[in-house]
Amino acid sequence: MSSETTEPTENAADNEKRPQFGTRLLKDDADVYKHNAWDHVEWDTEQEEAAQAAVAKNSTIKMSDDQRERFQSDAPKFWDSFYGIHDNRFFKDRHWLFTEFPELAPISNNEHSEPRSIFELGCGVGNTILPILQYSTETQLRVYGCDFSARAIEILRSQPQFDDKRCEVFVMDATQEEWNVPFEENSQDIIVMIFVLSAIEPSKMQGVLDNCYRYLKPGGLLMFRDYGRYDLAQLRFKSGKCLEDNFYVRGDGTMVYFFTEQELRSMQTKAGLVEEQLIVDRRLQVNRGRCLKMYRVWIQTKFRKPLLKS
Repeated sequence: MSSETTEPTENAADNEKRPQFGTRLLKDDADVYKHNAWDHVEWDTEQEEAAQAAVAKNSTIKMSDDQRERFQSDAPKFWDSFYGIHDNRFFKDRHWLFTEFPELAPISNNEHSEPRSIFELGCGVGNTILPILQYSTETQLRVYGCDFSARAIEILRSQPQFDDKRCEVFVMDATQEEWNVPFEENSQDIIVMIFVLSAIEPSKMQGVLDNCYRYLKPGGLLMFRDYGRYDLAQLRFKSGKCLEDNFYVRGDGTMVYFFTEQELRSMQTKAGLVEEQLIVDRRLQVNRGRCLKMYRVWIQTKFRKPLLKS
């Protein structure tokens, strides 16, 4: 299977249990194959220029308007097909989830915990939702999830860890202007978006973030992780797969965008959210068996909805 087909989720190496990113630094190039991944790997000028050249090359030829319309209109079919092929075997629990986003971790004093509501946008087959349900015994926890793919929701509901007493999942197109959700505006403590916004047409991204603001409680948190500009996945695209600058279609018909930190800061700030964290996670992943080096770029953010003024 081509790399363009297998990229809709984070790489398996990113799922390994590990300390919070930024703690494993490569100080001696001779040690590069001692671990599977290294944090904060700086690119030299030659690497930067090579990445820019690769993107310029694979972006020269853009798909036609008719082709673009087809991929947009058939997006639910492509995602249903993807989940139908991979079922739940392609996905693993995000072991890094509670390390990077401790706000999602179980509340320690469950007996006296306050009611808590978490909504995941683009929940897929439950990589985020199922660990939350599995490890939390909070009696007043309510978890919601939606996905574009009816097949993904079907698979999620069939998992043994799924608890319909504490969790409600449903099919929804997040790009629609009005969300049809089972909760009120200003009601969610946390909204989660992990490798989701990148699958949405760029012209519709701001509307999605505006709705996140709308449904967060005052003081609520939007937690985000997605692909960064010049990630290996972007550099691997062949010519003819580009829909518009930095927005591509994979071999299976699903789409992906590669962000800069400035773009994400601008969109979330425009939605009314306040920045608490914005990290560019530049990582060198290593295939020690094949002596391969793979440079990944992800962006992780936390933006909060301001409290109401008294």
